[in-house]
Amino acid sequence: MTTLYLSFLNHVLTRRACLPLTFAIAFLIAALTPGAAGSAEPEGGGHPKLILQITVDALRADLPERYASVLGDGGFKRLWNNGITYSNANYRHANTETVVGHTSLATGTVPARHGMIGNVWFDRELGRLIYNIEDARYRLLTAGADVDKQTEIDPTQKAAKVDGRSPTAILTSTFSDELAIHFNGRSKIFGVSVKDRGAVTLAGQTGKAFWFSKATGEFVTSTYYYDEYPQWVTDWNAGKPAGKYADQAWELLLEPNAYQFGGSDDQDFETDFPGFGRTFPHAWGTADDKYMTTRLTLSPAGDELTLDFATTLMKAEGLGQDEVPDFLAVSFSSTDYVGHVFGASSLETEDNMARLDRTLANLLNVVDEHVGLEDTLVVLSADHGQPEVPGHLNELGVSGANYFDVEALDKTPAIEALKKQFGIGEELIEAFFQPYLYLNDEVIKEKGLNKAAIEQTLADTLMQFEGISVAIPSSALRSGAFPNVPVINAVLNNFHPKRSGDIYVVFNPNVFINDFDGLEVASVHGSPWRYDTHVPVIFSGYGLKAQTVSRPIAPYDIAPTLSSLIGAKAPSGAVGEPLSEVLGH
Repeated sequence: MTTLYLSFLNHVLTRRACLPLTFAIAFLIAALTPGAAGSAEPEGGGHPKLILQITVDALRADLPERYASVLGDGGFKRLWNNGITYSNANYRHANTETVVGHTSLATGTVPARHGMIGNVWFDRELGRLIYNIEDARYRLLTAGADVDKQTEIDPTQKAAKVDGRSPTAILTSTFSDELAIHFNGRSKIFGVSVKDRGAVTLAGQTGKAFWFSKATGEFVTSTYYYDEYPQWVTDWNAGKPAGKYADQAWELLLEPNAYQFGGSDDQDFETDFPGFGRTFPHAWGTADDKYMTTRLTLSPAGDELTLDFATTLMKAEGLGQDEVPDFLAVSFSSTDYVGHVFGASSLETEDNMARLDRTLANLLNVVDEHVGLEDTLVVLSADHGQPEVPGHLNELGVSGANYFDVEALDKTPAIEALKKQFGIGEELIEAFFQPYLYLNDEVIKEKGLNKAAIEQTLADTLMQFEGISVAIPSSALRSGAFPNVPVINAVLNNFHPKRSGDIYVVFNPNVFINDFDGLEVASVHGSPWRYDTHVPVIFSGYGLKAQTVSRPIAPYDIAPTLSSLIGAKAPSGAVGEPLSEVLGH
């Protein structure tokens, strides 16, 4: 057993006390396998030096081609022209939210297995809502970098009660974990994103993650990963890159007549975020403006900061410089935030796509210079898509698109009649945290009522509401008492008995709740409908030839494909299948 391996194993067992025993055993078995750790180079060779996994948050599959006229030649087109494009990739789980999709990409499986069933869920044992990756055991390394609840507009992040973060809530292994196991810890593994949940999930339990703190304007991490920052991180943060945007604005990259929406800059359905406005230029604010860093994330500037940090990391950590494959996951978040605020059919989204394309081009250029794209496998996908804004659809003559008022649910005559039926005088619905409705367990126990019966009766009642497509009791999912239809199967793929709520609510297509903790936004994803499930999947570089594949696949196929490519076993809960075109079969 090599000294390098002993050092790595000691790191795993001492620094990460929460790492599942199965991982430690797997590392030990790998080390004791003859020839497994006796050479600096992997036997057989033929591996990419770097695997670059790019995730664009909320990149609905049609958006790059829809806005192709504002794209350059070095970003999406470079990927299309030098790789395999899967044009019919859809998620098969119902709750298409950020942490759900990122974890599905990382693990190759559905949330019913990996456990990350939503950005938040109600923990019955703790008696409170929890944020998906919060972990009190691992504080942030930067003081004051926690979520500032006075300025944070992401209600899911505001749910966290502690500043600690870790990947330990993920219940299955990730591709990055399997990469670490296969090469006995010699692979360098990193995840970078504006969103903490975008970086932590793809880095897995064996990699290292960095994310943007809007409170400090820096990229930060937690004690799960480091006792102190590497010097290059300290130096990068000391340069205050976010501060360079102060007193400036997001302006159009091209002339207005170059855009489809060049004449539609000010649309009534767009969100007028304070100090940002609905029209170009969108000012980021002064350095002392408490919302300045938030506005950066609502624009292409968030992706630009992510690119700068990720490329600095690539060079400082020496990724892709030997025959052992390294892994860098970069998640770009601006498309998601811009979509929420302005909608998919807006000048802001169109310009963001143009700027994202240039950001991708810069990333690929750095990789080509530092590693070589012929030695790098690039895979690009998204965690979910996004809907069109109801106001835009209404303008085009599409009926039935609107916002749903969930606050009124518990006070409608139908619910009041149901409460009277069961003799409940207090509120029956404890809370609604998308997509789950939670019942008031204390009242139900106090009355000695059958919870399953209440769940079913309430679900039947909810389905009478205009705008609700399906309401599915968790008791029915546990017992298997449900019809075999696609929407309910997607809900089942999202069901975890210890984390899911009491009733899963699916709204009609183009109907959703647009209240972000008091801030009304233009659009919200999270449905099982195609506009939220259909995402791009592109494999490029590493000698791949351009082709487009139209057969149905799922983003869950990415992780098993990467595992097969390096000869490792698939992640422990994987349901995806290796893609034969990538493997050359």
